[in-house]
Amino acid sequence: MAFSRVLLGFLGLFFTASALLLMFLTLLGGARNSTPLNEIYFLQVDTRNIPGAPAVSRWTFWNLCAVGTNGRSDCGTSYPDFPFDPPSHRNFDTTTNIPAAFIGTSHYFLTSRFTFPFLIIALFFAVLSLFTGFLAMCTRIGGYVSSLLAWVALIFQIITTCLMTAVYVQGRNRFNSNGQAARVGSKAFGFMWTAVVCLFLSCILYCLGGTIGRKETGYSGREHRRRGFFSSQPAEANKEANP
Repeated sequence: MAFSRVLLGFLGLFFTASALLLMFLTLLGGARNSTPLNEIYFLQVDTRNIPGAPAVSRWTFWNLCAVGTNGRSDCGTSYPDFPFDPPSHRNFDTTTNIPAAFIGTSHYFLTSRFTFPFLIIALFFAVLSLFTGFLAMCTRIGGYVSSLLAWVALIFQIITTCLMTAVYVQGRNRFNSNGQAARVGSKAFGFMWTAVVCLFLSCILYCLGGTIGRKETGYSGREHRRRGFFSSQPAEANKEANP
């Protein structure tokens, strides 16, 4: 029983740590021009016909990056929660050769901006779940607390990933329809959806670890009380009556 709890708690820790690694890699993608961060991005578009834009542009959480001759991002100054809003001054600051679907709407700006804070919240609860996960290997309450924290992290991770998928897939389709080759970043999307799966597995494993030993302990305790109250006293009385 104890070994099963330790094993389930360890597996929960493993999947929580794996999810955190993938989430942090996605969060920091584009923050620095070093491998592997310069290979992680949400959307890549051929923007050579947009005035003042690089030949190929990539969007990350931190900036709009050009693509170097080595095929990796070459990013400038980083700004947290960088929006996906091509015609605005934050991106290209022009409407020339920008798909019409991006002009006159705040949909892409707002949707892309909300992904960053939701991911931060998911990371916060996932980190808490990781720390309490060590208790999950020893105690039932640790398993339940870790599972609860992992569930909260999972909810915000799902929201983040769905928003990210919706806005950048829509953006890709708009650029492709405008004759500008675009594709989503396989690493960023792969990392985020894999993190969803890892957090889900963590929730299940922590919860299973918390249930181990519950029925056995409760039943034996009740049985002991029954025997102590109803059985032991009459047996002693019979011994005194029949020496």
